[in-house]
Amino acid sequence: MNMKEKQKSPLISIIVPVYNVEKYLSQCLDSLIYQTYKNIEILCVNDGSLDNSKNILDKYLLKDNRIKVINQKNQGLSAARNTGIAHANGKYIMFVDSDDWLELETCEIAVCEAEKEEADLVFWSYTREYDKNSKDKLFFWEDKTIFGEEQVQQKLHRRLVGLIGEELSHPDYANALETAWGKLYLAAEIIENNVRFVDTAKIGTEDALFNLYVLGYVKKAIYVRQCFNHYRRDNSSSLTSTYKKNLFNQWQHLFELMNKYITEKKLPDVYKNALSNRIALSILGLGLNELDCQCNSFEKIKKIRKILINDQYREAYKNLELQYFPFYWKVFYGLAKNGNVLGVYLLLAVIKKIISR
Repeated sequence: MNMKEKQKSPLISIIVPVYNVEKYLSQCLDSLIYQTYKNIEILCVNDGSLDNSKNILDKYLLKDNRIKVINQKNQGLSAARNTGIAHANGKYIMFVDSDDWLELETCEIAVCEAEKEEADLVFWSYTREYDKNSKDKLFFWEDKTIFGEEQVQQKLHRRLVGLIGEELSHPDYANALETAWGKLYLAAEIIENNVRFVDTAKIGTEDALFNLYVLGYVKKAIYVRQCFNHYRRDNSSSLTSTYKKNLFNQWQHLFELMNKYITEKKLPDVYKNALSNRIALSILGLGLNELDCQCNSFEKIKKIRKILINDQYREAYKNLELQYFPFYWKVFYGLAKNGNVLGVYLLLAVIKKIISR
């Protein structure tokens, strides 16, 4: 690519945290080096991998000079992404998890939309890859949706806090927009505003808070309905598939930080309502997590009961509007709202069996 072409084609910094993913890493990196859009830098942050991941990275380092490898002691996903941000040189930033992969035209279409529309953010749908099947996750129904500043706040920014009103008719979409991957960010919005990921160990899930902070500065966003990311759900070592014994306390801290942000930014009351609903709906994630605990059913029921009788959860359920939910979710959250611990436990067991198929 000559100098004129580079000026017309802004650099994308693709940040890839790497930790013990020898089984999947080559597929991920191949999907990046063979992108149809060529002006990219691939920042692989090796977060103290103990398997063959480092050797794989070294081979790709010789294969493609756009790859840069940064080795560090194990500090976790958030720290690895923050290291990548510190080394990013691009006009745009993308995050790709090292056990996932992209469609080859992802960067080209995303940067074209960003440049054409002068957008701060471009995001897209994704495909969940299970062992024996694939399922697409779509957010909006138009092939392309443009969000102006007011729409960004009402339909994206606030939704990162939680669902309200008719949005509760699809509670399974509560976390759909939160992922850091599946997005092309204008780097200046992250770097100039000093937005960084909070440690997963402190808040349980880092993406929602990061995007809440970033979208507070976004003036224009573009949604492309195509499924560009392939999100692997058959990786048993993934952060999303292991029991997290501190998840309840971590999410309490996340809720505190969200509430602090809402208060400091003097955001409308609807944000507080959304956070209350987020707290109420989180019983699903917390409950499914407790089912992964290596303890007997009696202990699992005790743990779920402890959550349901928590004052914060009682208050959240008091305000939860059940009329918007589909029937089966209305039953589940109705049981939670009424403190029916055994009913919640039994339904969680059914849900877990369904989603693990």
